[in-house]
Amino acid sequence: MIVRILEDGQYKVDKSTAKKLDELDTKLARALDKGDDAAFAKHLTNLVKTVHASGQRLGPSVITPSDLAIPAPSSTLAEVRDLLSSETVKVKKKKKG
Repeated sequence: MIVRILEDGQYKVDKSTAKKLDELDTKLARALDKGDDAAFAKHLTNLVKTVHASGQRLGPSVITPSDLAIPAPSSTLAEVRDLLSSETVKVKKKKKG
């Protein structure tokens, strides 16, 4: 599995790490949906730490699609909401046109 941490880079992780990341990503999404800033920050930190601890960093010349994108470690809940809503608008506009 290839994971991209925004503003950091891409990492290759094994299947057991990928499973753990999926669980953490679900928790992050729940915190985002609930608007729980503290839980969001905690789960984002755990996601990034897990990737850094278990992943193999890919070089900057390696360009490959990512299976999971994680917000930048310094991202706030509000920033991620704004990012997701602007991406949703772009997708909707592309489908119409």
